[in-house]
Amino acid sequence: MSHEAAHEESRTGLSKDILKRAFLDNLFYYQGKSPALATKNDYYMALAYTVRDRLLQRWISTAETYTRDQSRTVAYFSAEFLLGPHLGNNLLNLGIFDTAREALRDLGLNFDEILGQEEEPGLGNGGLGRLAACFLDSMATLEIPSLGYGIRYEFGIFNQDIVDGEQVELTDKWLRFGNPWELARPEWAVEIGLGGHTHHFTDRDGRHRVQWLPALTVMGTPYDTPILGYRNNTANTLRLWRAEAPEAFDLSTFNRGDYWGAVNKKVVSENITKVLYPNDEQIQGKELRLQQQYFFVACSLKDMMRIMRNQNVPVEKFHLKFAVQLNDTHPAVAIAELMRILIDEQDVEWDRAWGIVRKTFAYTNHTLLPEALEQWPVHLFARVLPRHHEIILEINARFLDEVRIRFLGDHGRLSRMSLINEHGDRYVRMANLACVGSHAINGVAALHTELLKADVLADFHAMSPEKFSNKTNGVTPRRFLALANPRLAGLLDKTLGEGWPADLESLRGLEPHVEDASFRAEWRYIKRATKEDFAGYLRRRLGTVIDPESLFDVQVKRIHEYKRQHLNALHILALYHRLKNDPDLDITPRTFIFGGKA
Repeated sequence: MSHEAAHEESRTGLSKDILKRAFLDNLFYYQGKSPALATKNDYYMALAYTVRDRLLQRWISTAETYTRDQSRTVAYFSAEFLLGPHLGNNLLNLGIFDTAREALRDLGLNFDEILGQEEEPGLGNGGLGRLAACFLDSMATLEIPSLGYGIRYEFGIFNQDIVDGEQVELTDKWLRFGNPWELARPEWAVEIGLGGHTHHFTDRDGRHRVQWLPALTVMGTPYDTPILGYRNNTANTLRLWRAEAPEAFDLSTFNRGDYWGAVNKKVVSENITKVLYPNDEQIQGKELRLQQQYFFVACSLKDMMRIMRNQNVPVEKFHLKFAVQLNDTHPAVAIAELMRILIDEQDVEWDRAWGIVRKTFAYTNHTLLPEALEQWPVHLFARVLPRHHEIILEINARFLDEVRIRFLGDHGRLSRMSLINEHGDRYVRMANLACVGSHAINGVAALHTELLKADVLADFHAMSPEKFSNKTNGVTPRRFLALANPRLAGLLDKTLGEGWPADLESLRGLEPHVEDASFRAEWRYIKRATKEDFAGYLRRRLGTVIDPESLFDVQVKRIHEYKRQHLNALHILALYHRLKNDPDLDITPRTFIFGGKA
Protein backbone atom coordinates (compact mmCIF):
# COMPACT_ATOMS: atom_id res chain seq x y z
CA MET A 1 0.00 0.00 0.00
CA SER A 2 1.37 3.47 -0.93
CA HIS A 3 1.98 6.10 1.75
CA GLU A 4 -0.99 8.17 0.42
CA ALA A 5 -3.33 5.16 0.52
CA ALA A 6 -2.22 4.29 4.05
CA HIS A 7 -2.83 7.88 5.16
CA GLU A 8 -6.26 7.87 3.49
CA GLU A 9 -7.16 4.60 5.21
CA SER A 10 -6.15 5.96 8.61
CA ARG A 11 -8.60 8.84 8.04
CA THR A 12 -11.49 6.89 6.54
CA GLY A 13 -11.05 3.17 7.34
CA LEU A 14 -13.73 1.47 9.46
CA SER A 15 -11.91 -1.63 10.79
CA LYS A 16 -11.25 -2.02 14.51
CA ASP A 17 -7.46 -1.74 14.24
CA ILE A 18 -7.61 1.38 12.07
CA LEU A 19 -10.13 2.99 14.47
CA LYS A 20 -7.83 2.25 17.43
CA ARG A 21 -4.83 3.79 15.67
CA ALA A 22 -6.84 6.86 14.55
CA PHE A 23 -8.26 7.32 18.05
CA LEU A 24 -4.78 7.34 19.65
CA ASP A 25 -3.50 9.69 16.90
CA ASN A 26 -6.34 12.14 17.54
CA LEU A 27 -5.82 11.94 21.30
CA PHE A 28 -2.20 12.99 20.73
CA TYR A 29 -2.53 15.47 17.84
CA TYR A 30 -5.92 17.10 18.61
CA GLN A 31 -6.03 16.91 22.40
CA GLY A 32 -2.27 17.00 23.03
CA LYS A 33 -2.52 14.20 25.60
CA SER A 34 -0.97 10.81 26.18
CA PRO A 35 -3.35 8.11 27.47
CA ALA A 36 -1.73 8.45 30.93
CA LEU A 37 -2.81 12.12 31.22
CA ALA A 38 -6.09 12.08 29.27
CA THR A 39 -9.42 12.98 30.88
CA LYS A 40 -12.77 11.38 29.95
CA ASN A 41 -13.48 14.49 27.88
CA ASP A 42 -10.17 14.06 26.01
CA TYR A 43 -11.21 10.51 25.15
CA TYR A 44 -14.62 11.72 23.97
CA MET A 45 -13.06 14.44 21.77
CA ALA A 46 -10.55 11.98 20.28
CA LEU A 47 -13.34 9.53 19.39
CA ALA A 48 -15.55 12.35 18.05
CA TYR A 49 -12.74 13.58 15.74
CA THR A 50 -12.10 9.99 14.64
CA VAL A 51 -15.77 9.68 13.63
CA ARG A 52 -15.85 13.18 12.09
CA ASP A 53 -12.93 12.27 9.81
CA ARG A 54 -15.11 9.49 8.42
CA LEU A 55 -18.00 11.91 7.86
CA LEU A 56 -15.96 14.56 6.06
CA GLN A 57 -15.34 12.52 2.91
CA ARG A 58 -19.09 11.79 2.57
CA TRP A 59 -19.99 15.40 3.41
CA ILE A 60 -17.66 17.01 0.85
CA SER A 61 -18.58 14.54 -1.91
CA THR A 62 -22.31 15.13 -1.23
CA ALA A 63 -21.81 18.92 -1.50
CA GLU A 64 -19.81 18.49 -4.73
CA THR A 65 -22.59 16.31 -6.21
CA TYR A 66 -25.31 18.84 -5.33
CA THR A 67 -23.23 21.69 -6.83
CA ARG A 68 -22.44 19.75 -10.00
CA ASP A 69 -26.08 18.71 -10.51
CA GLN A 70 -27.41 22.14 -9.43
CA SER A 71 -29.89 20.16 -7.33
CA ARG A 72 -33.09 21.76 -6.13
CA THR A 73 -32.59 21.98 -2.38
CA VAL A 74 -34.94 21.89 0.60
CA ALA A 75 -34.05 24.74 2.97
CA TYR A 76 -35.54 23.84 6.36
CA PHE A 77 -35.95 27.07 8.37
CA SER A 78 -36.34 26.44 12.09
CA ALA A 79 -35.54 28.53 15.17
CA GLU A 80 -34.95 25.22 17.00
CA PHE A 81 -33.13 21.95 16.27
CA LEU A 82 -33.19 19.31 19.04
CA LEU A 83 -30.64 16.93 17.56
CA GLY A 84 -29.63 14.76 20.49
CA PRO A 85 -26.02 13.63 20.96
CA HIS A 86 -24.09 13.25 17.69
CA LEU A 87 -21.49 10.61 18.57
CA GLY A 88 -23.70 7.55 19.08
CA ASN A 89 -25.95 8.46 16.17
CA ASN A 90 -23.05 8.93 13.75
CA LEU A 91 -21.45 5.64 14.84
CA LEU A 92 -24.81 3.94 14.25
CA ASN A 93 -25.32 5.56 10.84
CA LEU A 94 -21.78 4.63 9.76
CA GLY A 95 -22.44 1.03 10.86
CA ILE A 96 -19.47 0.96 13.28
CA PHE A 97 -21.15 1.28 16.69
CA ASP A 98 -20.10 -2.21 17.88
CA THR A 99 -16.68 -1.95 16.20
CA ALA A 100 -15.96 1.30 18.09
CA ARG A 101 -17.06 -0.32 21.36
CA GLU A 102 -14.65 -3.22 20.79
CA ALA A 103 -11.80 -0.89 19.77
CA LEU A 104 -12.11 1.12 23.00
CA ARG A 105 -12.50 -2.04 25.08
CA ASP A 106 -9.18 -3.28 23.63
CA LEU A 107 -7.64 0.00 24.84
CA GLY A 108 -9.06 -0.58 28.34
CA LEU A 109 -11.66 2.22 28.06
CA ASN A 110 -15.35 2.32 29.01
CA PHE A 111 -17.25 3.06 25.78
CA ASP A 112 -20.56 3.95 27.49
CA GLU A 113 -18.80 6.37 29.83
CA ILE A 114 -17.17 8.13 26.85
CA LEU A 115 -20.53 8.36 25.02
CA GLY A 116 -21.98 9.93 28.16
CA GLN A 117 -19.38 12.73 28.06
CA GLU A 118 -21.04 14.50 25.11
CA GLU A 119 -22.68 17.83 25.91
CA GLU A 120 -26.04 17.54 24.20
CA PRO A 121 -26.80 20.41 21.78
CA GLY A 122 -30.11 21.37 23.42
CA LEU A 123 -31.07 23.93 20.78
CA GLY A 124 -34.80 23.43 21.17
CA ASN A 125 -37.64 23.15 23.68
CA GLY A 126 -39.40 19.97 22.57
CA GLY A 127 -41.56 18.71 19.73
CA LEU A 128 -40.96 21.54 17.25
CA GLY A 129 -37.16 21.28 17.51
CA ARG A 130 -37.24 17.48 17.53
CA LEU A 131 -39.42 17.45 14.39
CA ALA A 132 -36.79 19.61 12.66
CA ALA A 133 -34.04 17.17 13.65
CA CYS A 134 -36.10 14.17 12.47
CA PHE A 135 -36.63 15.75 9.08
CA LEU A 136 -32.90 16.48 8.63
CA ASP A 137 -32.16 12.85 9.50
CA SER A 138 -34.88 11.56 7.14
CA MET A 139 -33.83 13.80 4.23
CA ALA A 140 -30.20 12.64 4.50
CA THR A 141 -31.34 9.00 4.63
CA LEU A 142 -33.64 9.51 1.61
CA GLU A 143 -30.80 11.39 -0.14
CA ILE A 144 -32.90 14.54 -0.61
CA PRO A 145 -30.63 17.59 -1.08
CA SER A 146 -31.26 19.77 1.96
CA LEU A 147 -29.87 22.49 4.18
CA GLY A 148 -31.10 23.06 7.73
CA TYR A 149 -30.90 26.74 8.72
CA GLY A 150 -31.15 27.95 12.32
CA ILE A 151 -29.50 29.69 15.27
CA ARG A 152 -26.32 28.62 17.06
CA TYR A 153 -27.47 29.51 20.58
CA GLU A 154 -24.51 29.87 22.94
CA PHE A 155 -26.76 28.66 25.77
CA GLY A 156 -29.36 26.00 24.92
CA ILE A 157 -32.38 24.79 26.88
CA PHE A 158 -31.64 25.19 30.61
CA ASN A 159 -30.29 22.28 32.61
CA GLN A 160 -32.56 21.13 35.41
CA ASP A 161 -31.78 20.10 38.96
CA ILE A 162 -34.35 19.01 41.54
CA VAL A 163 -33.63 20.47 44.98
CA ASP A 164 -36.03 19.67 47.86
CA GLY A 165 -38.61 18.51 45.31
CA GLU A 166 -38.49 21.73 43.28
CA GLN A 167 -36.95 22.54 39.91
CA VAL A 168 -33.85 24.71 39.84
CA GLU A 169 -32.69 25.98 36.43
CA LEU A 170 -28.98 25.88 35.59
CA THR A 171 -27.13 27.39 32.61
CA ASP A 172 -26.62 25.03 29.68
CA LYS A 173 -22.98 25.72 28.75
CA TRP A 174 -22.95 23.16 25.96
CA LEU A 175 -20.04 24.82 24.12
CA ARG A 176 -17.66 25.18 27.09
CA PHE A 177 -15.37 22.28 26.01
CA GLY A 178 -15.74 23.00 22.29
CA ASN A 179 -17.94 21.30 19.69
CA PRO A 180 -16.05 18.77 17.55
CA TRP A 181 -18.98 18.29 15.13
CA GLU A 182 -19.11 21.82 13.68
CA LEU A 183 -16.89 23.72 11.28
CA ALA A 184 -16.92 27.54 11.36
CA ARG A 185 -17.23 29.12 7.89
CA PRO A 186 -16.15 32.77 8.46
CA GLU A 187 -15.53 33.16 4.72
CA TRP A 188 -19.31 32.93 4.22
CA ALA A 189 -20.20 35.48 6.92
CA VAL A 190 -22.95 37.95 5.97
CA GLU A 191 -24.04 41.37 7.22
CA ILE A 192 -27.67 42.14 8.04
CA GLY A 193 -29.49 45.26 9.22
CA LEU A 194 -31.89 46.11 12.06
CA GLY A 195 -33.92 49.21 12.92
CA GLY A 196 -33.42 52.55 11.18
CA HIS A 197 -35.80 53.97 8.57
CA THR A 198 -36.73 53.77 4.89
CA HIS A 199 -36.04 56.25 2.10
CA HIS A 200 -38.64 56.46 -0.70
CA PHE A 201 -37.52 57.96 -4.02
CA THR A 202 -38.18 57.96 -7.78
CA ASP A 203 -35.45 56.41 -9.94
CA ARG A 204 -34.21 57.62 -13.35
CA ASP A 205 -36.92 55.59 -15.11
CA GLY A 206 -39.64 57.29 -13.04
CA ARG A 207 -40.33 54.23 -10.88
CA HIS A 208 -41.04 54.36 -7.16
CA ARG A 209 -38.16 52.78 -5.23
CA VAL A 210 -37.40 52.21 -1.55
CA GLN A 211 -34.08 51.98 0.28
CA TRP A 212 -33.81 50.64 3.84
CA LEU A 213 -31.23 52.48 5.96
CA PRO A 214 -30.68 50.28 9.07
CA ALA A 215 -29.54 51.80 12.37
CA LEU A 216 -27.53 48.71 13.32
CA THR A 217 -25.64 46.11 11.32
CA VAL A 218 -24.80 42.65 12.65
CA MET A 219 -22.51 39.98 11.20
CA GLY A 220 -23.78 36.42 10.94
CA THR A 221 -21.12 33.68 10.87
CA PRO A 222 -22.25 30.21 9.77
CA TYR A 223 -21.25 27.03 11.63
CA ASP A 224 -21.81 23.84 9.66
CA THR A 225 -22.59 20.39 11.07
CA PRO A 226 -22.77 17.28 8.86
CA ILE A 227 -26.05 15.33 9.09
CA LEU A 228 -25.33 11.78 7.96
CA GLY A 229 -27.92 9.51 6.38
CA TYR A 230 -28.48 6.00 7.73
CA ARG A 231 -25.98 3.56 6.19
CA ASN A 232 -25.47 5.62 3.03
CA ASN A 233 -22.86 8.04 1.73
CA THR A 234 -25.04 11.15 1.92
CA ALA A 235 -24.24 13.84 4.48
CA ASN A 236 -26.39 16.99 4.34
CA THR A 237 -25.65 20.20 6.21
CA LEU A 238 -27.11 21.95 9.24
CA ARG A 239 -26.00 25.60 9.04
CA LEU A 240 -26.43 27.57 12.28
CA TRP A 241 -25.75 31.30 12.53
CA ARG A 242 -23.84 33.10 15.26
CA ALA A 243 -24.24 36.87 15.67
CA GLU A 244 -21.16 39.07 15.93
CA ALA A 245 -20.41 42.78 15.68
CA PRO A 246 -19.07 43.94 12.29
CA GLU A 247 -16.02 45.21 14.19
CA ALA A 248 -15.19 43.34 17.40
CA PHE A 249 -13.56 46.47 18.88
CA ASP A 250 -14.39 50.04 17.84
CA LEU A 251 -10.96 51.72 17.95
CA SER A 252 -12.18 55.24 17.18
CA THR A 253 -14.63 55.11 20.12
CA PHE A 254 -11.86 53.73 22.35
CA ASN A 255 -9.51 56.53 21.30
CA ARG A 256 -12.11 59.06 22.47
CA GLY A 257 -11.78 57.53 25.93
CA ASP A 258 -15.05 55.56 25.80
CA TYR A 259 -13.89 52.03 26.59
CA TRP A 260 -17.43 50.82 27.44
CA GLY A 261 -18.78 52.18 24.15
CA ALA A 262 -15.94 50.49 22.26
CA VAL A 263 -17.01 47.01 23.36
CA ASN A 264 -20.75 47.63 23.79
CA LYS A 265 -21.57 47.14 20.08
CA LYS A 266 -19.96 43.72 20.27
CA VAL A 267 -22.00 42.80 23.37
CA VAL A 268 -25.30 44.08 21.88
CA SER A 269 -24.72 42.21 18.60
CA GLU A 270 -23.72 38.93 20.24
CA ASN A 271 -26.77 39.01 22.53
CA ILE A 272 -28.91 38.05 19.52
CA THR A 273 -27.67 34.43 19.53
CA LYS A 274 -26.78 34.23 23.22
CA VAL A 275 -29.70 32.17 24.56
CA LEU A 276 -32.63 30.02 23.45
CA TYR A 277 -35.88 31.34 24.93
CA PRO A 278 -36.77 28.50 27.34
CA ASN A 279 -40.43 28.48 26.39
CA ASP A 280 -42.48 26.47 23.93
CA GLU A 281 -45.30 29.01 23.76
CA GLN A 282 -45.34 32.32 21.93
CA ILE A 283 -43.63 35.20 23.70
CA GLN A 284 -45.45 38.52 23.51
CA GLY A 285 -43.45 41.60 22.64
CA LYS A 286 -39.88 40.39 23.21
CA GLU A 287 -37.76 42.55 20.92
CA LEU A 288 -34.73 40.26 21.16
CA ARG A 289 -36.85 37.29 20.03
CA LEU A 290 -37.94 39.20 16.91
CA GLN A 291 -34.31 40.15 16.25
CA GLN A 292 -33.33 36.46 16.57
CA GLN A 293 -35.98 35.38 14.09
CA TYR A 294 -35.10 38.04 11.52
CA PHE A 295 -31.35 37.54 12.01
CA PHE A 296 -31.36 33.86 11.10
CA VAL A 297 -33.75 34.08 8.13
CA ALA A 298 -31.95 37.12 6.68
CA CYS A 299 -28.56 35.39 7.04
CA SER A 300 -29.99 32.23 5.46
CA LEU A 301 -31.59 34.00 2.47
CA LYS A 302 -28.33 35.91 1.83
CA ASP A 303 -26.50 32.60 1.93
CA MET A 304 -28.96 31.09 -0.54
CA MET A 305 -28.43 34.07 -2.86
CA ARG A 306 -24.65 33.43 -2.64
CA ILE A 307 -25.19 29.79 -3.64
CA MET A 308 -27.32 30.89 -6.61
CA ARG A 309 -24.65 33.36 -7.78
CA ASN A 310 -21.97 30.66 -7.52
CA GLN A 311 -24.11 28.33 -9.65
CA ASN A 312 -25.11 31.10 -12.10
CA VAL A 313 -28.82 30.63 -11.35
CA PRO A 314 -30.81 33.83 -12.12
CA VAL A 315 -32.79 35.30 -9.23
CA GLU A 316 -36.09 34.75 -11.10
CA LYS A 317 -35.50 31.00 -10.65
CA PHE A 318 -35.17 31.19 -6.85
CA HIS A 319 -38.20 28.90 -6.36
CA LEU A 320 -36.73 26.36 -8.80
CA LYS A 321 -33.46 26.23 -6.83
CA PHE A 322 -34.86 26.27 -3.27
CA ALA A 323 -37.98 24.97 -1.53
CA VAL A 324 -38.19 26.64 1.90
CA GLN A 325 -40.10 24.91 4.70
CA LEU A 326 -41.10 27.23 7.57
CA ASN A 327 -41.12 25.26 10.83
CA ASP A 328 -43.96 27.14 12.58
CA THR A 329 -44.19 30.95 12.35
CA HIS A 330 -40.78 31.78 13.91
CA PRO A 331 -39.19 32.08 10.44
CA ALA A 332 -42.31 33.55 8.72
CA VAL A 333 -40.69 37.00 8.43
CA ALA A 334 -38.65 35.32 5.65
CA ILE A 335 -41.66 35.92 3.36
CA ALA A 336 -41.27 39.70 3.76
CA GLU A 337 -37.46 39.47 3.61
CA LEU A 338 -37.44 37.59 0.29
CA MET A 339 -39.91 40.15 -1.10
CA ARG A 340 -37.57 42.96 0.08
CA ILE A 341 -34.55 41.33 -1.59
CA LEU A 342 -36.43 40.78 -4.86
CA ILE A 343 -38.11 44.19 -5.24
CA ASP A 344 -35.59 46.51 -3.52
CA GLU A 345 -32.26 44.83 -4.30
CA GLN A 346 -32.92 42.73 -7.40
CA ASP A 347 -35.35 45.12 -9.11
CA VAL A 348 -38.02 42.45 -9.70
CA GLU A 349 -41.52 43.83 -10.32
CA TRP A 350 -44.01 43.22 -7.42
CA ASP A 351 -46.36 40.64 -9.00
CA ARG A 352 -43.48 38.59 -10.37
CA ALA A 353 -41.65 38.74 -7.02
CA TRP A 354 -44.80 37.68 -5.15
CA GLY A 355 -45.21 34.71 -7.51
CA ILE A 356 -41.63 33.60 -6.76
CA VAL A 357 -42.18 34.00 -3.00
CA ARG A 358 -45.40 31.97 -2.91
CA LYS A 359 -43.85 29.16 -4.95
CA THR A 360 -40.83 29.12 -2.60
CA PHE A 361 -42.40 28.84 0.86
CA ALA A 362 -44.42 26.15 2.63
CA TYR A 363 -45.66 26.36 6.24
CA THR A 364 -45.87 23.79 9.02
CA ASN A 365 -48.31 24.78 11.77
CA HIS A 366 -47.68 23.51 15.31
CA THR A 367 -50.57 24.82 17.41
CA LEU A 368 -54.35 24.69 17.53
CA LEU A 369 -54.61 27.30 20.29
CA PRO A 370 -55.59 30.67 18.77
CA GLU A 371 -54.05 32.53 21.73
CA ALA A 372 -50.70 30.80 21.10
CA LEU A 373 -50.44 31.94 17.47
CA GLU A 374 -47.51 34.32 17.14
CA GLN A 375 -48.30 38.05 16.94
CA TRP A 376 -46.01 41.10 17.13
CA PRO A 377 -47.10 44.57 18.29
CA VAL A 378 -47.10 46.72 15.13
CA HIS A 379 -45.11 49.53 16.80
CA LEU A 380 -42.37 47.04 17.84
CA PHE A 381 -42.29 45.34 14.44
CA ALA A 382 -42.09 48.68 12.59
CA ARG A 383 -39.25 49.87 14.83
CA VAL A 384 -37.14 46.71 14.41
CA LEU A 385 -38.01 46.05 10.73
CA PRO A 386 -39.37 49.27 9.15
CA ARG A 387 -39.12 48.08 5.52
CA HIS A 388 -40.68 44.71 6.29
CA HIS A 389 -43.57 46.49 8.01
CA GLU A 390 -44.25 48.45 4.81
CA ILE A 391 -44.04 45.28 2.68
CA ILE A 392 -46.44 43.39 4.97
CA LEU A 393 -48.96 46.25 4.76
CA GLU A 394 -48.75 46.10 0.95
CA ILE A 395 -49.11 42.29 0.91
CA ASN A 396 -52.13 42.68 3.19
CA ALA A 397 -53.83 45.36 1.08
CA ARG A 398 -53.50 43.24 -2.08
CA PHE A 399 -54.57 40.02 -0.29
CA LEU A 400 -57.66 41.61 1.28
CA ASP A 401 -58.73 42.80 -2.19
CA GLU A 402 -58.71 39.09 -3.22
CA VAL A 403 -60.76 38.18 -0.13
CA ARG A 404 -63.31 40.96 -0.87
CA ILE A 405 -63.83 39.65 -4.41
CA ARG A 406 -64.11 36.04 -3.25
CA PHE A 407 -66.40 36.66 -0.23
CA LEU A 408 -68.43 39.76 -1.07
CA GLY A 409 -69.72 41.67 1.96
CA ASP A 410 -68.18 39.29 4.52
CA HIS A 411 -66.51 41.90 6.74
CA GLY A 412 -65.99 39.45 9.62
CA ARG A 413 -63.90 37.24 7.35
CA LEU A 414 -61.86 40.25 6.17
CA SER A 415 -61.11 41.15 9.77
CA ARG A 416 -60.13 37.56 10.69
CA MET A 417 -57.91 37.01 7.62
CA SER A 418 -56.10 40.35 7.76
CA LEU A 419 -52.35 40.16 8.43
CA ILE A 420 -52.94 42.93 10.99
CA ASN A 421 -55.03 42.28 14.10
CA GLU A 422 -56.91 45.58 14.56
CA HIS A 423 -58.68 44.64 17.82
CA GLY A 424 -57.32 46.97 20.51
CA ASP A 425 -53.55 47.32 20.12
CA ARG A 426 -52.53 46.44 16.56
CA TYR A 427 -50.52 43.25 15.97
CA VAL A 428 -48.86 41.59 12.96
CA ARG A 429 -50.30 38.05 12.71
CA MET A 430 -47.45 35.78 11.68
CA ALA A 431 -49.62 32.68 11.03
CA ASN A 432 -51.75 34.70 8.57
CA LEU A 433 -48.56 35.92 6.84
CA ALA A 434 -47.31 32.31 6.63
CA CYS A 435 -50.62 31.12 5.12
CA VAL A 436 -50.82 33.94 2.56
CA GLY A 437 -47.14 33.70 1.53
CA SER A 438 -46.99 29.88 1.18
CA HIS A 439 -48.22 27.47 -1.47
CA ALA A 440 -48.58 24.56 1.01
CA ILE A 441 -49.75 24.34 4.63
CA ASN A 442 -49.61 21.26 6.85
CA GLY A 443 -50.28 20.12 10.37
CA VAL A 444 -48.16 17.46 12.08
CA ALA A 445 -50.80 14.72 12.54
CA ALA A 446 -53.95 13.74 10.65
CA LEU A 447 -56.31 14.96 13.40
CA HIS A 448 -54.30 18.16 13.86
CA THR A 449 -54.55 19.01 10.15
CA GLU A 450 -58.30 18.31 10.07
CA LEU A 451 -58.80 20.62 13.08
CA LEU A 452 -56.69 23.33 11.42
CA LYS A 453 -58.96 23.15 8.36
CA ALA A 454 -62.14 23.16 10.48
CA ASP A 455 -61.16 25.77 13.08
CA VAL A 456 -57.95 27.79 13.50
CA LEU A 457 -57.20 28.22 9.79
CA ALA A 458 -60.75 27.60 8.51
CA ASP A 459 -60.91 30.92 6.62
CA PHE A 460 -57.67 30.16 4.79
CA HIS A 461 -58.89 26.64 4.00
CA ALA A 462 -62.14 28.05 2.57
CA MET A 463 -60.11 30.43 0.39
CA SER A 464 -57.40 27.93 -0.73
CA PRO A 465 -58.30 24.32 0.15
CA GLU A 466 -55.68 23.03 -2.30
CA LYS A 467 -52.89 24.39 -0.06
CA PHE A 468 -53.70 22.06 2.85
CA SER A 469 -52.26 18.57 3.33
CA ASN A 470 -51.09 16.49 6.25
CA LYS A 471 -47.55 15.39 7.03
CA THR A 472 -47.42 12.98 9.96
CA ASN A 473 -43.99 13.08 11.51
CA GLY A 474 -42.61 9.73 12.65
CA VAL A 475 -39.82 9.74 15.21
CA THR A 476 -36.48 8.58 13.86
CA PRO A 477 -36.85 5.00 15.10
CA ARG A 478 -33.32 3.84 14.35
CA ARG A 479 -31.87 6.38 16.78
CA PHE A 480 -34.24 5.90 19.67
CA LEU A 481 -34.63 2.16 19.47
CA ALA A 482 -31.15 1.08 18.35
CA LEU A 483 -29.31 3.39 20.77
CA ALA A 484 -31.66 3.23 23.74
CA ASN A 485 -32.51 -0.49 23.64
CA PRO A 486 -29.67 -2.46 22.00
CA ARG A 487 -31.06 -5.78 23.32
CA LEU A 488 -34.36 -5.27 21.49
CA ALA A 489 -32.53 -3.97 18.40
CA GLY A 490 -30.50 -7.20 18.42
CA LEU A 491 -33.68 -9.33 18.54
CA LEU A 492 -35.15 -7.33 15.63
CA ASP A 493 -31.93 -7.80 13.62
CA LYS A 494 -32.05 -11.55 14.26
CA THR A 495 -35.78 -11.83 13.43
CA LEU A 496 -36.19 -9.34 10.56
CA GLY A 497 -32.69 -8.75 9.21
CA GLU A 498 -30.85 -5.46 9.59
CA GLY A 499 -33.00 -3.30 7.27
CA TRP A 500 -35.76 -2.40 9.77
CA PRO A 501 -34.21 0.90 11.01
CA ALA A 502 -34.74 2.41 7.55
CA ASP A 503 -38.14 0.81 6.93
CA LEU A 504 -40.53 0.94 9.86
CA GLU A 505 -43.23 -0.96 7.91
CA SER A 506 -40.96 -4.03 8.06
CA LEU A 507 -41.82 -4.34 11.78
CA ARG A 508 -45.03 -6.01 10.57
CA GLY A 509 -42.71 -8.96 9.98
CA LEU A 510 -42.88 -9.57 13.75
CA GLU A 511 -46.57 -10.55 13.54
CA PRO A 512 -45.95 -14.17 12.42
CA HIS A 513 -43.77 -14.66 15.53
CA VAL A 514 -46.43 -13.83 18.15
CA GLU A 515 -47.31 -17.50 18.58
CA ASP A 516 -43.62 -18.53 18.82
CA ALA A 517 -42.97 -19.40 22.49
CA SER A 518 -39.19 -18.93 22.29
CA PHE A 519 -39.57 -15.52 20.59
CA ARG A 520 -42.06 -14.41 23.25
CA ALA A 521 -39.77 -15.61 26.04
CA GLU A 522 -36.83 -13.63 24.60
CA TRP A 523 -39.04 -10.54 24.14
CA ARG A 524 -40.20 -10.77 27.79
CA TYR A 525 -36.63 -11.28 29.02
CA ILE A 526 -35.44 -8.18 27.13
CA LYS A 527 -38.33 -6.09 28.46
CA ARG A 528 -37.63 -7.19 32.05
CA ALA A 529 -33.86 -6.62 31.74
CA THR A 530 -34.39 -3.12 30.31
CA LYS A 531 -36.82 -2.23 33.12
CA GLU A 532 -34.25 -3.47 35.66
CA ASP A 533 -31.63 -1.23 34.01
CA PHE A 534 -33.97 1.75 34.37
CA ALA A 535 -34.86 0.88 37.98
CA GLY A 536 -31.12 0.79 38.75
CA TYR A 537 -30.60 4.16 37.08
CA LEU A 538 -33.46 5.67 39.10
CA ARG A 539 -32.11 4.26 42.34
CA ARG A 540 -28.64 5.71 41.66
CA ARG A 541 -29.97 9.05 40.44
CA LEU A 542 -32.84 9.77 42.82
CA GLY A 543 -32.55 7.15 45.56
CA THR A 544 -36.06 5.97 44.56
CA VAL A 545 -36.76 2.23 44.54
CA ILE A 546 -39.34 0.96 42.02
CA ASP A 547 -40.53 -2.57 41.23
CA PRO A 548 -39.52 -3.80 37.74
CA GLU A 549 -42.45 -6.26 37.94
CA SER A 550 -44.92 -3.36 37.85
CA LEU A 551 -46.27 -1.77 34.67
CA PHE A 552 -44.28 1.40 33.92
CA ASP A 553 -46.61 4.24 32.86
CA VAL A 554 -44.17 6.82 31.49
CA GLN A 555 -44.86 10.39 30.39
CA VAL A 556 -41.94 12.54 29.28
CA LYS A 557 -42.59 16.03 27.89
CA ARG A 558 -42.51 19.68 28.97
CA ILE A 559 -44.44 20.15 32.24
CA HIS A 560 -47.38 22.30 31.12
CA GLU A 561 -50.94 23.08 32.11
CA TYR A 562 -52.19 22.58 28.53
CA LYS A 563 -50.36 19.31 27.94
CA ARG A 564 -51.48 15.99 29.48
CA GLN A 565 -49.78 15.72 32.89
CA HIS A 566 -52.90 17.15 34.53
CA LEU A 567 -55.12 14.42 33.03
CA ASN A 568 -52.55 11.82 34.07
CA ALA A 569 -52.57 13.07 37.67
CA LEU A 570 -56.39 12.83 37.68
CA HIS A 571 -56.05 9.27 36.31
CA ILE A 572 -53.77 8.36 39.24
CA LEU A 573 -56.35 9.79 41.67
CA ALA A 574 -59.17 7.88 39.96
CA LEU A 575 -57.25 4.57 40.24
CA TYR A 576 -56.44 5.33 43.87
CA HIS A 577 -60.12 5.95 44.69
CA ARG A 578 -61.15 2.75 42.92
CA LEU A 579 -58.69 0.80 45.07
CA LYS A 580 -59.84 2.53 48.27
CA ASN A 581 -63.47 1.73 47.43
CA ASP A 582 -62.71 -1.89 46.45
CA PRO A 583 -59.52 -3.25 48.11
CA ASP A 584 -60.06 -6.62 46.33
CA LEU A 585 -59.96 -5.00 42.88
CA ASP A 586 -57.81 -7.06 40.48
CA ILE A 587 -55.55 -4.36 39.02
CA THR A 588 -52.07 -4.49 37.49
CA PRO A 589 -49.54 -2.82 39.82
CA ARG A 590 -48.33 0.40 38.16
CA THR A 591 -45.45 2.82 38.57
CA PHE A 592 -46.17 6.27 37.14
CA ILE A 593 -43.02 8.04 35.92
CA PHE A 594 -43.01 11.72 34.88
CA GLY A 595 -40.06 13.42 33.21
CA GLY A 596 -39.86 16.99 31.96
CA LYS A 597 -38.76 20.56 32.50
CA ALA A 598 -41.18 23.27 33.58
